[in-house]
Amino acid sequence: MLTSTTTPAAPDLPMIRSLCWDGEPPMTYLSRVWLNPLRTGAQSLLRNPERMHAAVLGGLTRQPVTERVLWRLETGRPHRAEVLILTESRPSWEHLIEQAGWPNAEDPQALVRDYQPLLDRIQAGREFAFRLRANPVAATRQPTSPSVAQKERLAGPRPRGVRVAHRTAGQQLAWFTDRVDRWGFTPLTTETGPAVQLNARERLTFRKRPPDGGNGGKNKGHQVVLSTATFDGALRVVDPDLARRALLSGVGAAKAYGCGLLTLAPLAPVTTPPSEGG
Repeated sequence: MLTSTTTPAAPDLPMIRSLCWDGEPPMTYLSRVWLNPLRTGAQSLLRNPERMHAAVLGGLTRQPVTERVLWRLETGRPHRAEVLILTESRPSWEHLIEQAGWPNAEDPQALVRDYQPLLDRIQAGREFAFRLRANPVAATRQPTSPSVAQKERLAGPRPRGVRVAHRTAGQQLAWFTDRVDRWGFTPLTTETGPAVQLNARERLTFRKRPPDGGNGGKNKGHQVVLSTATFDGALRVVDPDLARRALLSGVGAAKAYGCGLLTLAPLAPVTTPPSEGG
């Protein structure tokens, strides 16, 4: 159970004004971009993870994009959404703000920071609050209700297992606790168990655009059903190398659809209630 010692793992991002010139070691950047859910452009992105993924890739100068990109939507506020984005090169988000944000606002609508200071703090024994939006799945060769794409894959000459989503909260929590050690962390514990809470569970349905662009509108693509779970809690670093790899490469499936970005933040200080007569 999540205790009061944790805070949402989406810290404020100071504006970074330095550039990564050619010839310098590659850097990693964490961005936060605010979106206006009342705008048509934002609504289109918020409804369809594939469109959001394309908009995110549009912020990188080197096209086609070959670097690993991770992102996650934060939609907890009714009149403002935000997207957190981790990139290997320095991005530019003017197009995203113009399409789906507040382009005429006086305050910055996209903040970017160098990710290296956080990576430098990943040391054995350090404790952090965390957040992860994931796509908990299991591989099977006998899905109960296979999709058309899964049937085609299983009918191949050398069929491998297909991914099936975990649907229940218990399955999703077990998926997390069974894997967190592979990511170089262990959950902190409370009186009732691991300090991990399943805060949001969603099932999204959208259409994936076909590679040929739809053949003049005749091919509308196939339907994608995506089950996601958002975990919050507190972790302790056990293996710094595995932990950095999890932070930079993401965890689990459906990374292109906004899953797999593990973010960390300082733990909130523990407050002790005043004693009687104190």
